[in-house]
Amino acid sequence: MKTAQLCQHIERDFIRPGLKDENWAARISHSEELLAENFRKRSMGLMFDFAESISKVFTAVFPSEKVMQKILDLKVHDAMLFVHHPLIWDIRKAPEVFQQIDRELLQKFREKRISIYALHVPLDNFGEYSTSVSLAEALGIVPEKPFAPYFGALCGVFGKTETSNLQDLRKKFQSAAGHNISLYNYSSSEITGRKAAVIGGGGNSIDFLREISENKVSVLLTGIAAKNSHSAEAHRFAEEHKISILGGTHYSTEKFACIRITEYFRRLGLASEFIEDIPVMEDM
Repeated sequence: MKTAQLCQHIERDFIRPGLKDENWAARISHSEELLAENFRKRSMGLMFDFAESISKVFTAVFPSEKVMQKILDLKVHDAMLFVHHPLIWDIRKAPEVFQQIDRELLQKFREKRISIYALHVPLDNFGEYSTSVSLAEALGIVPEKPFAPYFGALCGVFGKTETSNLQDLRKKFQSAAGHNISLYNYSSSEITGRKAAVIGGGGNSIDFLREISENKVSVLLTGIAAKNSHSAEAHRFAEEHKISILGGTHYSTEKFACIRITEYFRRLGLASEFIEDIPVMEDM
């Protein structure tokens, strides 16, 4: 499929009017001269236009060295790496928590005609493939309604869980993520009304927690939950309003959308494969 045709499909199906994003283009310092012109303007869409046509789409949460090297090891060409984030998250390197793409690997992508496409806010926005809907369904939570406004999107979802207590919900979360999950136990062990709030990635903010409280929900499942100077106020709010927080890392809560969207590309007639990465456990 021609790259332009594939981009038209994604644009039509995901980039809704009114959606904006952070200024990712301004953050990219190591390879800004290679950025596609449209990405310079919008910070979403085709980021590095290295291929005229696409035979396979790889998906990943971040364009990390591990992900890029794995694709190069497969010796493919005329392909695309579809990522949720244009840069690489690492909370351990705060305050610069988003790291640059490896320039040497990017040059190899250029040589092999492997483009990179980034879809952040449009993939967070409530819908079939969204980060929070995909996470909720992976945890057996039935999505009921969206919430959490973010750059014109609704990036969270309220849902119903069959699980009645926090410890059982934590076990489900651990099973899905494949690793330990943090629990900041600020509420009763019983889940109020068996309702849960789900926000993949970074959902631990006072604005989102206020909306959770107003909807009488007592548990938030998210990615970045670490209690530090940046999040101290949010944790105080959660404790005061009796909202427990379960954290499963940025990567592990957003990977389900990137796994699911391989189905979308296959429906377009393209081979598609999700590339695993490593969660940053300090997120929790």
